[in-house]
Amino acid sequence: MRGYRGIKYTLFIFCYFFWVVSAVLIAVGIYAKIAKEKDVVDTLTVDPALLLIIVGSVMFLITFLGCFGALRNATCLLKTFLAILATVFLLQVAAGVMGYFFTDTVMERTESLMMKAIVRYREDQDLENAIDFIQKKFQCCGVESYMDWSFNAYFQCSDTNPSLEACGVPFSCCIHQHNQTVFNTMCGYGMQQLEKNLASLDVFVTGCLDKIVWWAKNNLLLVACLTGGLLFLEICMISLAAAQICWIKKIRRQQENAAESNWGRKESFWYPAFADFEDE
Repeated sequence: MRGYRGIKYTLFIFCYFFWVVSAVLIAVGIYAKIAKEKDVVDTLTVDPALLLIIVGSVMFLITFLGCFGALRNATCLLKTFLAILATVFLLQVAAGVMGYFFTDTVMERTESLMMKAIVRYREDQDLENAIDFIQKKFQCCGVESYMDWSFNAYFQCSDTNPSLEACGVPFSCCIHQHNQTVFNTMCGYGMQQLEKNLASLDVFVTGCLDKIVWWAKNNLLLVACLTGGLLFLEICMISLAAAQICWIKKIRRQQENAAESNWGRKESFWYPAFADFEDE
């Protein structure tokens, strides 16, 4: 049955692709975790390596159920895969609706999370690199402004702070001059002591939260296409899994009815790996 083969192997290819992606995420997360020092922060909300491991592990489990269930024609695994994927899909839709109607709450939670990341800036190399990338990419500094870096122990602007970076900002906040051949990593020193109009000559003074929101609004079509593409892919995988389950049940009923009519009794059937349910 060509239709069944198409459903079966299309679902397998989708699941196998994401299975490989999840394995890569786990490998990268484990490598980053091992490469860190032992006494670094180990919190999910501010640890990119731990986040990669957890997300990758969940994806690995879900896609494994889809791959194995599709190949073995195992309705139990396919039903589990279908239920988990449908739950994830509904949670994503619910999160989008909640985010739309409770924008202020979402912004407050996001701001709080970003502020935690700034506080732990020097405690995790991966987190530090992620923050530097965001500040360079969006040409921003801090959460709401460059003064937010005073919440970090190394950049805190106080007379009792012995750090050389006191009252400063990270070098990723600095404005790179076009004629500058050697990048000055100390360019952010003492910037918190300057007025905003003077500091803006050397560093970005706008917060990253506003810049990210501004970027999302100006690239709304791109964001909508990426989100819609992900949801559409999930719907396709849900539909394929449901179609394969229905097809397996249909063929199973036909073969059981045929067995009853031929032998007068029910017989159990085992479908070997890669079975395609050929017409008899």
